[in-house]
Amino acid sequence: MKEKALGICKILDDKKAVDIKALYVADKTIIAEWFVVCSGRSSVQVKTLCDELEDRGHELGLTVRRKEGYNEGRWIVLDFGDILVHIFHPEEREYYHLERLWEDGGCIDYSQEYGQA
Repeated sequence: MKEKALGICKILDDKKAVDIKALYVADKTIIAEWFVVCSGRSSVQVKTLCDELEDRGHELGLTVRRKEGYNEGRWIVLDFGDILVHIFHPEEREYYHLERLWEDGGCIDYSQEYGQA
C-alpha cells in the first residue's frame, strides 16, 4: 500500500501540488492505512488535482469510492479505500493542520524527499 500512496504523491507532484505528505495511520485508525495530504495554490488547482487523481488512479489499481468537497474546492477528500487523499486550499490546510494530528507515526514528506525543486 505504501507504493500506491507514493504513486498518488507522484501524480500530485506532476501536477505541481504543494507540500505533499504521505502519513501512515493504520496503527491509529481503522478508516485507512495511509493519508496523503497536499495543497493546491487555488480552488481551481485543488479541483484540477482531484480530477487528475480520478483520471489516473486506475494506473495504480485504485478506484475512487467517495469524493467530498469538490464543489467548494477548499478541502477535497478522495476515498480510495485504504488510502484517503486530502487536497487542501492553503487557508484550510493551515487552519485544520491535519498532519499535526497524524504525523507522529510515519510521515513521508514527499515534496522534500522526492518532489520537484
